[in-house]
Amino acid sequence: MSQPPQSPDAPGTTDVDNGVDGLTDEAASDVAAAPTADDRDDPGDQHTELPDEHDDGYRAPVVVAPLPGASAGPPPSGGPAPQAQPIEEPRPHHSALALAAMASVAVAGLNPARLALPQSETAERHIIGVIDTQGRHWEVHEARTDAVGASLEAEAEVLRRIGRVVDDGRLSFDVPRVSGSLRQKSAHVQVRSHVEGKPIPVEALRPGPGMSAGLGKALGEIHELAMSVISEAGMPVYDAEEVRRRWLSLLDDAAATGKTPPSLLGRWEQALEDTALWRFRPTVVHGDLAEENVLVAGGTVVAVRGWTQAHVGDPAEDLAWVYSSAPVDCLDSIEDAYDIARSEGVDRHLRERAELVSELSLARWLLHGVRTGDKPVINDAVAMLEDLAAQVGDAPLVEPATPRLAPVPGQREPAEPDAVTNPVAMVRVDDEES
Repeated sequence: MSQPPQSPDAPGTTDVDNGVDGLTDEAASDVAAAPTADDRDDPGDQHTELPDEHDDGYRAPVVVAPLPGASAGPPPSGGPAPQAQPIEEPRPHHSALALAAMASVAVAGLNPARLALPQSETAERHIIGVIDTQGRHWEVHEARTDAVGASLEAEAEVLRRIGRVVDDGRLSFDVPRVSGSLRQKSAHVQVRSHVEGKPIPVEALRPGPGMSAGLGKALGEIHELAMSVISEAGMPVYDAEEVRRRWLSLLDDAAATGKTPPSLLGRWEQALEDTALWRFRPTVVHGDLAEENVLVAGGTVVAVRGWTQAHVGDPAEDLAWVYSSAPVDCLDSIEDAYDIARSEGVDRHLRERAELVSELSLARWLLHGVRTGDKPVINDAVAMLEDLAAQVGDAPLVEPATPRLAPVPGQREPAEPDAVTNPVAMVRVDDEES
């Protein structure tokens, strides 16, 4: 597994070839067997799940799934359906106590005292909280596949660079700090500082200068970060045309499944072919904004985490989550604060692209299910696509521009009654060029 280059001030990495579970007995006497009641009641690590049902004011949800690269095109007519991608065999699972012991090896001076929140476990990642004897709160992330391990290391490079910007006082929010990692054949562990705060309650936002404005400001600051934060960390960098072509590729793949309503395919194709929408300046994009990744405390945004999908691209990808989740009466407050935080202003088609990204995320979710062979995901995506098609009908996402006469330079003079005139050709003039 290839690793991104380490920066000069990167935290140490410990490679261990021998088993680490044996360290558990040595550390177990200092580590409690379970979180305390106070830890379980800590609101800072609560996980907010998305609702299962849509409300009457339906807006397409943003569904996070890997955006595939350019494909060779849809399969031939009558050909086989896309095959499920092979699933990487996961590594052995380690207990929370074993992970606490690994953390003490990865970070010098980290002596575990007790377990704490967060405590989450999936087939791909295991995360535990640890309080050390100095009262410091850490998060231990265990990658259970090579792909997740590579994403952890790439994210660490991004966090190190953003951390410097925070330390310089140029960001109003914090990010987790990576302090060390440990890699061996059966384990890949990374230790980070724990950032305090609770997930932002997007659906409970209110208009005004509070959390709504704070969210807009944080998004604007993210999009104002230097692109070198991403490029020097080895994360993807896309220009406007590359972003459009990637979505066109996804549209072709979604059409090839035969599971996407034709009305949606036409609606999306029209927007993707409208070149005026895709004249934007690429920015740093978080790529995985959700309630659990934007933390608030005291009514303000205090931290942003979950940077594994960070890249340079279309800022509309981050705004799509806002437009699909935030109350409509809060959008003006969010947009105003966002505009102020952006030094060069916002392109005029940002909101239209954000709506398009929100809708295309359902197609991305469908393709994720098809490529992994996950039938429940496929059925879920198909249901949401059909729901969206019923909501939007045949309406275009962007109303086509009406051609108008281009201004003619020079002084106008009335023609004589018997003068011969020539037909005037109508040409389309973009508002941006007028």
